[in-house]
Amino acid sequence: MKITFLGTGTSQGVPVIACNCEVCTSADYRDKRLRTSVLIEAEEKVIVIDSGPDFRYQMLRAKVQHLDAIVFTHEHKDHTAGLDDIRAFNYKQQGPVDVYANLRVQEALKREFFYIFERFKYPGIPQLTLHTISNEPFNIGNLRFIPIEVMHYKLPVLGFRINDFTYITDAKTVSDTEKEKIKGSKILVINALQKQEHISHFTFDEAIAFAESIGAEKTYLTHISHRLGKHADVSSILPPNVELAYDGLQITI
Repeated sequence: MKITFLGTGTSQGVPVIACNCEVCTSADYRDKRLRTSVLIEAEEKVIVIDSGPDFRYQMLRAKVQHLDAIVFTHEHKDHTAGLDDIRAFNYKQQGPVDVYANLRVQEALKREFFYIFERFKYPGIPQLTLHTISNEPFNIGNLRFIPIEVMHYKLPVLGFRINDFTYITDAKTVSDTEKEKIKGSKILVINALQKQEHISHFTFDEAIAFAESIGAEKTYLTHISHRLGKHADVSSILPPNVELAYDGLQITI
């Protein structure tokens, strides 16, 4: 299974518009962060988790030629806003793209992209097949997805475990029951927004503590704000088995 980090930034991305801080003006390519998303290639399937506002450019940058499915973690715009751009894959593949989301997220998609779901189908609109997911495991082809419910302040968000890889974004708290689903993962991806306290995201220290409680062989931090600091500086203070993810990073498990 090959994982590509399509984006590792928070809702505003990095650099932030009109910000002149040392992170936003950094020349290090690892400090250029599109909105958070990952590409999974395994078992002859190509799957994206979340299609944020940068989805089109992420597909172009990663040279994605085929897309089987999008799986949504939750309905916030930095995770859903790029859905319209599946049209290119519809045209090339001559068919719909599978979309996996819980009922609450589906309601949001139907509000935001109402034209996709109208009875009269305007020519050229995105084509998708909706699949309803919950907190129960589901398959995409031969790939088994185990949903992990985390809390984004008061909003339930789904992370996913696929084999020995677990991907979680926008978490502030995780129950002991859900943590049990994660344990034994070889690779964990978890959000680490900034060093300061935040109402709905793990801070840097909270993410490190969570990683230690899981004990994965390797943990990658994502959903990173410009407030966390420059990639090189933060990397120098990380534990040996924890790394800052960056856009374009690829791992194989």
